[in-house]
Amino acid sequence: MIDTTKLTHLLPPKMRDRVDAYLEILSLFSHVRDPRVMAAMAPSGVRGLIFRRGKQGVPTKMPASHAVHFDWTYPSDMPEMHALYVRAKQGQWDGDTYLPWHTSVDPLNPEVPLLPAEFIDFEAMRTAFGIRLSAREQQKFLYSMATWTLSQFLHGEQGALFAAAQVTEAVQFFDGKLYGATQVMDEGRHVEVFHRYLDEKLHRVYQINDNLFVIIDSLMTDSRWDMKFLGMQIMIEGLALGAFGSLYKMTKEPLLRELLKMVIQDEARHVHYGVLALREHIAKELSESERREREDWAFEVALLMRNRFLAYEVYEEWFEGLVSRETWRRFASEVPGMQHFRQVMFSRLVPNLREIGLMSPRILSHYDKVGLMKYFGGQAADRLSGEQYLRELDLAA
Repeated sequence: MIDTTKLTHLLPPKMRDRVDAYLEILSLFSHVRDPRVMAAMAPSGVRGLIFRRGKQGVPTKMPASHAVHFDWTYPSDMPEMHALYVRAKQGQWDGDTYLPWHTSVDPLNPEVPLLPAEFIDFEAMRTAFGIRLSAREQQKFLYSMATWTLSQFLHGEQGALFAAAQVTEAVQFFDGKLYGATQVMDEGRHVEVFHRYLDEKLHRVYQINDNLFVIIDSLMTDSRWDMKFLGMQIMIEGLALGAFGSLYKMTKEPLLRELLKMVIQDEARHVHYGVLALREHIAKELSESERREREDWAFEVALLMRNRFLAYEVYEEWFEGLVSRETWRRFASEVPGMQHFRQVMFSRLVPNLREIGLMSPRILSHYDKVGLMKYFGGQAADRLSGEQYLRELDLAA
């Protein structure tokens, strides 16, 4: 990240924050070395980060183009995928009847917190911002952070719903199409339950984060089926599995814990699906040039996802005009709860990239420079079921 302090400190606050935002975008895209990755992501970057299309208050239309793959022989062409399909059918659940919606939720009750008090170091906030929040304000701030996080989960699930529908059409093997149909149902259910929780219990939905919009826009508009798989099943779903697990472990609110428990079991299958689909394809079907492009693309998306959790939307609501955007970025990067989120998220993502063959020695130094190599040796999704992951989270709680 470019140090913007010397470049912007003489500007008026509003202009300084605007310039800082553009410099951050420039810093992000300055990492891109492969021109094909730049060509694929730049239009989405302009729409999401500069024009901020996700925040226009109107539905977004994205041009989708991909080849639909029919196979009129209906082969059983991947036994491991078929077994996953059977598990997915047996794992279907109804959000109306499986979750205790009668539970009363008071998001400002410190006895049943959405997020623990130690999620934010409020003393460090006072030092960084010169602002002291009262005990009530601290509860409201934690409520904002929890609601913002769940809102991004909701928006990501809508992206996953549409991507799963596209992938089901485009995937090249028939057992993958059967499994893909179950994921479309899963994602629709996830949109339903996250939106219901935000609407009925927290009474608020934050707008989509610009970095998340860029990733979804890029996936929707890319015509290559394996890129949709890589972006959604490995990147977004893999990071989501880690984020859901992190919040499941942190929160004391019982309805939210039960909701996350059900969603986590679905998400573990989704990431498993991505590993099965891409592992052989990347090893056997792609040229070295194509593999390198996907490797570079995955790294850029990892950076976007890391920046997604800087919660600028919360900053704009609470502190814009009081402290600089650059000061908030430094603080948000060091917040204990956000650090934990990133640690768990990337511990789920990096091993899956390794497993499908997108962590060659060439790219490892890039991950090392941004502090992500420490997750390289973790367990990939094809060896970790949702039930096993939940047991690990419960033991660690």
